[in-house]
Amino acid sequence: MTQKVISYDELKDAAGTDLGYSEWRTVTQDQVNLFADAADDHQWIHTDPERAKDGPFGGPIAHGYLTLSLQIAFWSEMFDVEGVTTKVNYGLEKVRFPSPVHVGKQIRMKATIAEVEEVKGGYQIAVDQVVEVEGSEKPAVVSRGLYRFYA
Repeated sequence: MTQKVISYDELKDAAGTDLGYSEWRTVTQDQVNLFADAADDHQWIHTDPERAKDGPFGGPIAHGYLTLSLQIAFWSEMFDVEGVTTKVNYGLEKVRFPSPVHVGKQIRMKATIAEVEEVKGGYQIAVDQVVEVEGSEKPAVVSRGLYRFYA
């Protein structure tokens, strides 16, 4: 995977840019447990592998919000803008979790810059993001990320 790097001046014309795919990452039980501690969400379907074997997913699954949070790591692998003073993760739109991520599975993200909008002092881009699960037909996360870049 090669990170796409553009200049601040090129950002205004970036709508429609396909950023391709991030590298694959394996979701581990340690990550899930750490996230459970951080989010204070210790539901057994995430943190109790033995009990989860008999649960609705046949094993432990990552929290949806853990998978969502990994979009930041994927995003930084995929894209950067040079010539800026500040980069801001502005938010998300249309977030969905169509499929669970089983512990031990690999995930990656596909992204496309959908829109570019001028905002006071900079640009905001809307990025269509899809987190895929290796071997699954359904994605784990579908969202639109909003990112701001200031010169």
